[in-house]
Amino acid sequence: MTDLLLLHGTVVSMDRQRSIIEDGAIAIAGSQIVEVGASADLMGRHQGARTIDCRGRAIIPGLVDAHGHGGHSLLKTLGCDTPSLWMRIVTPAYFHYTTRSFWHADGLVSAIERLRAGVTCGTSVIGSVPRSDDPSFAIAHARAYADVGIREIVCVGPAGLPWPHPVTRWDTGKPQRFEASFEEMLAGAEATIESCNGTADGRILVYLTPFTIVPSIDPSNPTPPDRATKLTAEDRLQARRVREVAAKRGVRIHSDAFAGMVRMAAQDRENALLGTDVHLQHCIGLSLEEVDILAETGTHMSHSAGGRAPVLSMLSKGVNVAITTDGTAPRQTFDLLQAARQVQFAHQLLNDDRYLLPPGRLLEMITIDAAKALGLDARIGSLEAGKEADIAIVNLRQPHLVPNWMVVHRLIYEAVGHDVETVIVGGRILMQDSRIASVDTDAILEEGEREAWELVEREESAANSSAWRRKASLPAAWTRPGLTILTPTSASRSTVSRIRDAGTRPSPTSVSVKTLSLRPQFSCPSARTRLHSSSSGCASPQNHRLRLSSRTPISARISAIRSKAATEGRTPAV
Repeated sequence: MTDLLLLHGTVVSMDRQRSIIEDGAIAIAGSQIVEVGASADLMGRHQGARTIDCRGRAIIPGLVDAHGHGGHSLLKTLGCDTPSLWMRIVTPAYFHYTTRSFWHADGLVSAIERLRAGVTCGTSVIGSVPRSDDPSFAIAHARAYADVGIREIVCVGPAGLPWPHPVTRWDTGKPQRFEASFEEMLAGAEATIESCNGTADGRILVYLTPFTIVPSIDPSNPTPPDRATKLTAEDRLQARRVREVAAKRGVRIHSDAFAGMVRMAAQDRENALLGTDVHLQHCIGLSLEEVDILAETGTHMSHSAGGRAPVLSMLSKGVNVAITTDGTAPRQTFDLLQAARQVQFAHQLLNDDRYLLPPGRLLEMITIDAAKALGLDARIGSLEAGKEADIAIVNLRQPHLVPNWMVVHRLIYEAVGHDVETVIVGGRILMQDSRIASVDTDAILEEGEREAWELVEREESAANSSAWRRKASLPAAWTRPGLTILTPTSASRSTVSRIRDAGTRPSPTSVSVKTLSLRPQFSCPSARTRLHSSSSGCASPQNHRLRLSSRTPISARISAIRSKAATEGRTPAV
């Protein structure tokens, strides 16, 4: 028996024929689509079902975000004006200042943002660098997505070198320092798989996610061929163990890759983290040889607007490419429609060709092709009988979307996530007329606000503890020569106390770009830096060393970056 009937909308099916049905309808029974066709035909065959009138609306498959990050939603904009140092600013926050309640709150906030943007399936790497030493973090994140009702691909696995990896837990309310070995991180990932994979009626899946496919080279940038030469023992260990656990648990693999990694990974023919069960994010700077390797192995690729990946070469070679948001920090959103537009603009500009990546191709890359990258194209990504009823309904009766013609062009060129007004996942209406029915949105936002500020307070509390400062060092892989730690000689919590006593947060209108700190809306007195000058007292750039680390409050790290820029005669970025 049909439970729900969507009538009189423009159905953009993304089926094999890429059918578009004017005055179309979709019949849903339980969690699945049972029929797609013209409204006049379906009305007679599915009487008695609840109906939703979709006149003036586009009915599209729920959007699929094949790569994003958990934790981002509660750290938005921190470090956004120092992008080259962003990873070194926020990664210590994930490894040293987060709690289970933080990850649960972030999951709730990120899930409702995705829901509002029509994203029905979202990938979440737990942290900027995967954190899996404590499986309760990923489990809390997954539970939040299950509560909201959308699908989540939870991505956990070993962090990059060096191993063991320093982590801090706050189970007792005080920081407790640990060293997590490679095997301990992998065991935590396996525990997450055992606890979460396939739960919530199959909406929650877990993929095994090492930080990069080759940990011995630069994890965030292309490596030239003269340096990306031979796999190390650690590279081979990671590939072998990840393959063993993935095979044992029957899960797919996701990871980052950059130029040099694909060619190196292919040296290990038995265990290479390449193949039809793998999708790789970024792939910036890949050579033509590496593109060929992706095509030959059937490896999927996911791409966001921020990187210069050879997407056109990949598509010409038959590599499946999905467009992703890459998360919401430091300055993005989960709006896949805007992400697709940004990708199109970037490649048209780089290639001086306004015909590249036309609208229909882009819509494929955030629906059916993204589902294929996740190995889920038999279940989601298009509106077809037998597939899961994951549907987004877009309101086209708005000034920027009228007249209602060339609907695919309208969606890609003018629509944004907030134009989605109704979302269905697995046959369940989660949002209708822009109102989320599955959870209390106001309560979620309040919880997210509270947890974000409590993370800041934990960071400041830990920074004021000399015993903890001696322990929490930043891994060498996240630093470069000449960039070390500066710990403030004194720290004041007077500003924190004033705000707590007042019972309010500072007004955003009072923010000065000259006083950016971890507390983004006011200047923190503890955020002071020391510049080491020569004995003559000259303030020359050569005689100044910038010292930063995870032991320093993030506010101090950002302030130190600004001070160094000023001494070098540059305009500070913040």
